[in-house]
Parts: sequence; C-alpha cells; structure tokens
Amino acid sequence: MSLFWRIFALDAVGLVVAAALLLGPVTVSTPILPGEVLVVVAGLAVLLAVNAVVLRVGLAPLGRLGRAMADADLLRPGARAVVSGPVETAELITTYNAMLDRLAAERAASAAGALSAQERERHRVARELHDEVGQTLTAVLLQLKRVADRAPKDLREELGQAQEATRAGLDEIRRIARRLRPGVLDELGLLSALRSLAAEFTTHGLTVRHDLRAGLPPLTEETELVLYRVAQEALTNTARHSGADRAELRLCPAADGVELLVRDNGTGLGAQTGESAGIRGMRERALLIGAALSVTSGADGSGGTDIRLRASAGTAPATTAPATTAPASPGGLR
Repeated sequence: MSLFWRIFALDAVGLVVAAALLLGPVTVSTPILPGEVLVVVAGLAVLLAVNAVVLRVGLAPLGRLGRAMADADLLRPGARAVVSGPVETAELITTYNAMLDRLAAERAASAAGALSAQERERHRVARELHDEVGQTLTAVLLQLKRVADRAPKDLREELGQAQEATRAGLDEIRRIARRLRPGVLDELGLLSALRSLAAEFTTHGLTVRHDLRAGLPPLTEETELVLYRVAQEALTNTARHSGADRAELRLCPAADGVELLVRDNGTGLGAQTGESAGIRGMRERALLIGAALSVTSGADGSGGTDIRLRASAGTAPATTAPATTAPASPGGLR
C-alpha cells in the first residue's frame, strides 16, 4: 500500500470511529464528566499513536535515503540506497540509484577524456623537452667544451663549472621527460618501468625495495599505465610528505587480476581531514579501469601507509619480463 493510502486509511478510520460515537449511544454531558474526559483523551491518544507509527514506518526509507545521499561519493562507487518502503518511496530510491549510476558513468567518461588528454599533453611536452630543449643544451655543452679547449688556463675552471651546470640541467631535463612520459613503459613493459621507478626514487634518504612477480595475467595498455601512474604518485607522496626512510613497491598476481602495493614506514596519514589531491587523483585513475584502491595508515599501530590497487586482467599480451625480487621483511617495513 502506498504512503498516501496508508495515511488516508488511518484518517478515515479515525473519522468513522468519531462519527459512530457521535451517532451512537455515547454522549457527552454538559458539563463534561471526568469519565467522559478520560474516554475522549484515551481515544485521541490512541489515534495519535497509531498515526505516529504509520508515519514513522512510512517515512523511515526516506531517512535512509537522506543518509545515503549525504554519504555518496562518486570516487567510491557501488554503495547504493536499499530500495524499500511504500511504492512512492521505493520509486524515489530507485530513481536516485539510477541517477548515481548515470553520474558515475558520465564522470568516468569525462575523467577518461581528461586523463587521456593529460597523457597526450605529457607526451607532447616530454617530446619537446627531449627533442628541443635537450638537443639545445647538448649543443651548448659541446660548444662550451670547444671553447674550454681553446681558452686560457685562468678561464678553464669557470668554463668547467659552466659545463657541469649545463650537464646537470640536461640530466634534469631528461629526468623530467622520463617522468612525464616513461618511454621504458612503452618499450620494455610494466615491470621494467616499475623497476626504473623504484631506482629513481631510491635516494640518500629513501630506500625503495621492489618485489615484481613474473607470470602476470594479460593487462591492457590502459591498465598498465594506471598501475604505473598510481605507483609513481604513491612514491612521490612518500618521498615528499611521509618522512619515511624505507618503502616497498610490490606487484603480484591476484584473483582475476593483479595487486599493486606501495608501503612505507613513515608517519602515516595522521589526523588529516579529507583526502589529498594526490589520493583523489589515484582514485580517479583507478575508476578508469574499474579497479579498487584502498589507502590505510597505521593498521597495526606501527604507522606508515599502505596503498593497494586491485585491477582486473585485460586482453593485452601478458608481460614476459623476468621477475625481480628485492629482499623484504615479512612483517612489513618495520
């Protein structure tokens, strides 16, 4: 029965009972007697109680819908309001769930387009840095070398310093170009790209160990790119914000796909409210391939952060690069 008919039936019953009492043998004296007051008050209380129960039961699904709307997050798809209650309420909840599905699909499509455009722009900038700026700095370096060979001895030291500065700038340009568009991912595959990424982030203050398993299921190009970008963003956050001195990068087969884990022994997320732009960016990338991303901090009371990405297998040829396993303590990084 719909909410309208429930309330109408209750009101109709109350009016019919009141009319029957007025037309029946029950009368009200003037002045009213205490017993008659008791009967009227008791009848009114019963009607109000029944009305409250009917409204409470009928409107409860709307309360659940309101809480579901307040908790909705398109970056965490799958949570939907339970369809229940009267016909109108059930239809409203069904419409809301359909709206969430439509919004999630539209957001995924728009995010895919935006990230695809971002990757194309990264590729263009990396190519220009390598081909234009890199070649220009190489030419400057060669010219400085020729000038240094003919320069007086008192100028050679300064020219040598200029050469070193130019060489350092050239190395930095190449490093930026590799991070913008990792050619090793296209040329040698995901495992080689992740090994190179771990080596790049291994500095004097941070040691990144890797455990990259052979026998991965087939992955699409989009899945490989998302796995690489999530690992890159996670290690960037570790190097910049966590204060960690050790990190672990792991990629292994999982049920119906693969699991990527980036773990550090830093300070963890702490009491920060909300998610950073980096984590939200990783969630958006995960949505593009229907993967599940989880971020946990200090689950065992020891601090640190774990970022896990579970991705389904695709239809691309399987990665055949050999496994490389760096030693890792079985209990984590502590």
